[in-house]
Amino acid sequence: MIETGQPAEKAILIGINYPGQDEKETEDFINELSFLAETAGALPVRRFIQKLTIPDPRTFIGSGKTQEIARFVEDNEINIAIFDDELSASQIRNIEKAFGCRILDRTNLILDIFARRARTSHARTQVELAQYQYLLPRLAGMWTHLERQRGGIGLRGPGETEIETDRRIIRDKISLLKKQLKKIDIQMTTQRKNRGKMVRVALVGYTNVGKSTIMNLLSKSEVFAENKLFATLDTTVRKVVIGNLPFLLSDTVGFIRKLPHDLVESFKSTLDEVRESDLLIHVVDISHPGFEDQIKVVNETLHDLKSSDKPSIIIFNKIDAFSYIIKDEYDLAPVQKENFSLDDLKKSWMANDRNHPVVFISAKTKENAEELRKLLYEEVKKIHITRYPYNDFLFDNPRPC
Repeated sequence: MIETGQPAEKAILIGINYPGQDEKETEDFINELSFLAETAGALPVRRFIQKLTIPDPRTFIGSGKTQEIARFVEDNEINIAIFDDELSASQIRNIEKAFGCRILDRTNLILDIFARRARTSHARTQVELAQYQYLLPRLAGMWTHLERQRGGIGLRGPGETEIETDRRIIRDKISLLKKQLKKIDIQMTTQRKNRGKMVRVALVGYTNVGKSTIMNLLSKSEVFAENKLFATLDTTVRKVVIGNLPFLLSDTVGFIRKLPHDLVESFKSTLDEVRESDLLIHVVDISHPGFEDQIKVVNETLHDLKSSDKPSIIIFNKIDAFSYIIKDEYDLAPVQKENFSLDDLKKSWMANDRNHPVVFISAKTKENAEELRKLLYEEVKKIHITRYPYNDFLFDNPRPC
């Protein structure tokens, strides 16, 4: 939880179970929303899940469920109601009126976490742009009180309403922030070009899978890492040498289900580290019950970034935290995924992917770290030899990894 110096706000979590979505999957989604809420500093006290074919256009969850939740909010002095989907301006207004507490949707919650996590001026500018882009279409449904003056007398047109003024102010801020980011993008592009001709490797993966810990393991540096979502926002680049082979390793912002589009757009320069890399290290948390869904989310995001065809290594991390349910020998029911042992998983499709080399490690305990280094050395070596065919002397007598 992010320390704010104030008591944690009491929150309720609200999600929809859509047709074709089993209850376990819905529960996993709410678990992730709970982790997001805790990361933002809230205290989740109850979950509400409504079965619907499509969201209600007025209240998202329907009038009956709205009344039920409103009674709970009043009886338990709830501060925030957090929805696992994106809400429209009118939905926010209607729900806020019914509940009498602050309403956040998933996108706004993620933006809040990014705003708290942003450390550098670059990250703060990126987050601020995404926040304004989120706010602009929702102004009509929110109590927005921005600065009433914009540079002097006579600049506000006669009869202009408060909401129109707010929209104009936000559009001006968005335009200014885009100009600032454009300058930053040019600077960062120049920095990337000035890094020489070394092979560039990027760590990618779902948020909180251990990318920063792996960065520390390989580079022997101290990159900030903790068991919270989006601990890393700014890309960190380190020079790594394995054997006699140097390369650049970058740690990038984690992906997540329903990652807000505006956030992806504003973090363009950060995600360019992924686009311009020669090799991707896709880190997966093998201990997470929904790791296969997380793999899918990351692959879809890489496809959106036009980076899905890059050479890649898959690291199944956190094997020290992996656990499975032992199946009773008399149980005739089919073996479920939660009954798979780590050895079972190593024999499955994951360990036999011909397109992507795979390694199972624990970055925390450094188990199989040497196997990872050897695999990474071989993959970087392939790219290096292809790019610099006359530098074979580097590999004639390689030092141990």
